[in-house]
Amino acid sequence: MITTEAAQKSAINTSTDFLPLNGTDYVEFYVGNAKQSAHFYKSAFGFQSLAYAGPETGVMDRVSYVVQQNKLTFVLTTALKMDHEIAAHVHKHGDGVKVLALKVDDATDAWQQTTQRGGKSYMEPKVLKDANGEVVLSGIHTYGETVHIFVERNNYNGVFMPGYKKWESKFNPESTGLLYVDHCVGNVGWNQMNPWVKFYEEVMGFKNILSFDDKDISTEYSALMSKVMSNGNGYVKFPINEPAEGKKKSQVEEYLDFYNGEGVQHVALATNNIIETVGELQKRGIEFLQIPASYYADVLDRVGHIDEDLKPLSDLGILIDRDEEGYLLQTFSKPLQDRPTIFFEIIQRKGARSFGKGNFKALFEALEREQDARGNL
Repeated sequence: MITTEAAQKSAINTSTDFLPLNGTDYVEFYVGNAKQSAHFYKSAFGFQSLAYAGPETGVMDRVSYVVQQNKLTFVLTTALKMDHEIAAHVHKHGDGVKVLALKVDDATDAWQQTTQRGGKSYMEPKVLKDANGEVVLSGIHTYGETVHIFVERNNYNGVFMPGYKKWESKFNPESTGLLYVDHCVGNVGWNQMNPWVKFYEEVMGFKNILSFDDKDISTEYSALMSKVMSNGNGYVKFPINEPAEGKKKSQVEEYLDFYNGEGVQHVALATNNIIETVGELQKRGIEFLQIPASYYADVLDRVGHIDEDLKPLSDLGILIDRDEEGYLLQTFSKPLQDRPTIFFEIIQRKGARSFGKGNFKALFEALEREQDARGNL
């Protein structure tokens, strides 16, 4: 770790915020079958039906199902015609994240501030209106085919945004306790981490609050480098990974091979009770990386006292790390589609603001076991 936690806090507090962000508005996935994907996120992750757009709402080329859990909103979108850009995206990447949408008070200003600093426009500011008010959208491109859409919805009282109708369902599974997006991690190509760090610094006013090199994130076989970018208030954090030289192929390289380019590696979802959340997710069929029992033999010597009993953490494969401000509990799902690409992290922070540096070796050895089983190490 190159910067300290104190430096991290200082970097956030002194950021010049020409792009004030109020957090993540939604994450949109382009998928092969939106109806089935929405059912999966409801049944497995505990999301609830929120909104729908498609031919019935006047959208003729795609369908989108919107699901919500606390402050988490996922949009699952699929194309209705084979010669559509969404269909091409799914053909190339498999199911994956297209949009990391960010809440703003002024979407027009957000677009102007970022494009005049070199951001490539994805969507010029546009106003969507219906009887419930208006939403203003704008957007810019980031790594790969991923985009950031700025969402201004202060003057809207509808269900999601104009063009959507309320989606009512008789299937309303219990929440699993997931709360909001903690951070989203992007995988970029060889020697592309620093250019994208520069993009977030110059175009969006982010600060590099933590840096990890191949000495921090390496095993006997593989390595990667990572830098964590944060906006001014710390509400939006985007770690960026790139491969590093190793004896064998890293998980980042495997991702780039199967995603056919750069993209979102994982979305970290916050919970206030990781034992209950992960236990419930496992009951519903979500598989997590297996952590060897040896990890837990001396973990408390490293991290000190924690409030939780160690046995349920060990049983569920939950990792523990500590920084100057507290500790965190985290675990990682296996990939959620057939390609070994996007997965989810479940994280509970008990004061800690860091990203689990002390767990990197155990995590990457677990990832390598999965890669080896697939023949991709």
